[in-house]
Amino acid sequence: MKNKNKLIVRFLGGVGEIGKNMTALEYGKDIIVIDCGLTFPSQDMPGIDLVIPDTSYLLANKDRIRGLVLTHGHEDHIGALPYFLKDVNVPVYGTKLTLSLAEAKLKEMKLSGYKLKAVTPSSRINLGAFNVEFINVNHSIAGACALSITTPVGVIVHSGDFKIDLTPINGELMDMTRLSEIGKKGVLLLMCESTNVEREGYTLSERVVGETFDRIFADNAKKRIIIATFSSNVHRIQQILNLSSKYKRKVAISGRSMLNVTEAAQKINELKIPEGILVDIDKTKNIPDKELVIICTGSQGEPMSALTRMASDDYPQVKLTKNDTIIISANMIPGNEKSIFQVINNLYKKGAEVLYQSLEKIHVSGHACQEELKIFHSLIKPKFFIPVHGEYRHLYKHVRLAKEMGLKDHQVMITEVGDSIELTSKTMRKIEKFPSGTRFVDGLSIDDDETIVRDRVHMAEDGIIVVHCCISLTSRQIVGRPDLIVKGFIASEEQIEQIKIIVENTLSSYDLKSVDKREVRSQIRRNIKKYITKKTKNSPMILPFITEV
Repeated sequence: MKNKNKLIVRFLGGVGEIGKNMTALEYGKDIIVIDCGLTFPSQDMPGIDLVIPDTSYLLANKDRIRGLVLTHGHEDHIGALPYFLKDVNVPVYGTKLTLSLAEAKLKEMKLSGYKLKAVTPSSRINLGAFNVEFINVNHSIAGACALSITTPVGVIVHSGDFKIDLTPINGELMDMTRLSEIGKKGVLLLMCESTNVEREGYTLSERVVGETFDRIFADNAKKRIIIATFSSNVHRIQQILNLSSKYKRKVAISGRSMLNVTEAAQKINELKIPEGILVDIDKTKNIPDKELVIICTGSQGEPMSALTRMASDDYPQVKLTKNDTIIISANMIPGNEKSIFQVINNLYKKGAEVLYQSLEKIHVSGHACQEELKIFHSLIKPKFFIPVHGEYRHLYKHVRLAKEMGLKDHQVMITEVGDSIELTSKTMRKIEKFPSGTRFVDGLSIDDDETIVRDRVHMAEDGIIVVHCCISLTSRQIVGRPDLIVKGFIASEEQIEQIKIIVENTLSSYDLKSVDKREVRSQIRRNIKKYITKKTKNSPMILPFITEV
């Protein structure tokens, strides 16, 4: 077998982009997969629900896959699992919370027969030629791990998403001792996340948020407090529950994902809910404002989220008043700013007081800043380095940081989706690309054809003209006048009439008894486009149809 004594690293996602994290390691007949994430569509992807990796290479080699290991339970690391496991039934390894969240997604998609195998930090598993060790790290979700993967050519360390928090909420420090031990023994390749590489210094501890919340609770003793945050941030939810108990408030939880995560975390004892504190959101109307906290979804301005619906007065259980203090405890994910500020504006219109990141320390990142990345590099001391989890600018700056830590040009590499990297104990080089890219989820449909998205953008921006004409089967002449449907494009009656004449003239210029209808449709499209461009400077999508009657 080609490359049988060499390790191949294949990037299916998470490099040159934020999200959609997925990497495969290959040695001989064995393959393991690290993470299986998604990303959410940008504004230039109308109608698309989710974006997931193209896993066609793995599907073609599914008999070689020995297992899938998960670093943690965020959507950008587990969100594509149902779509992958539907076609490839391989064992999936992760910590309890990670697997609880993954299982909820699999059940929602009505999958069965999957093999979820729980591990703990310090667990080791053998998967063919690979031995995988899970190492505890701090992140904005419990159960996050880095991976140390022993292969026949050397040790690979994958950081997962991490930060160095010296005062973590659950008291479990990142296992830097074990990372140091692994580094001293020798690491062939480090793949390290790059999300916050542009930020100097250290990421603040999650406890800073708790301290800010404590002050806000005290300052708003007579008000109802509503907190929107990421549902996956179990440690933050724990702090809110603890403070609510301290200030003798009941807590209502709103939003499907928030309910799912809290239920999953409580089930495995990752979230400790004070007895008697929870109340159903439907039963909060009779609770005095000063005795109630609502934890909800909507920190990113999602259209159907609880907070957005409250702001739009479309949430029967909660009617906002001037006696509400609303905390948006999350960073603004790039691209969501407009939606978030629209929600904030609507909240202010209701008379509520709104606190968000630029005003208070009510959110801290779960990702390492520059000094923490330097610590990680100094612990691992890799022979080779590939930055992951970031756009090109992040990867570029992380390579520069690695060079500051002593690595040379031939020891570092920036990759993109579809790259295959061959490793021996002494060398690292790019080899042939493999089938890769992006797949689009639209409802129950999945497609990897980017022309679908381009067509939707085209229609959204420039409109569409549908032309329908009929031809007699016997005489091969046009029957009646062409019908036009014009959407998303302003056309006068005169222009519509002229388009019909163009269609009729185009049809009459052909011998319809012998001509290929595709040629006629193409010519109709060209002639209409020429006219519309000249008259309006617009470029709507033009779809001609010819029916034989």
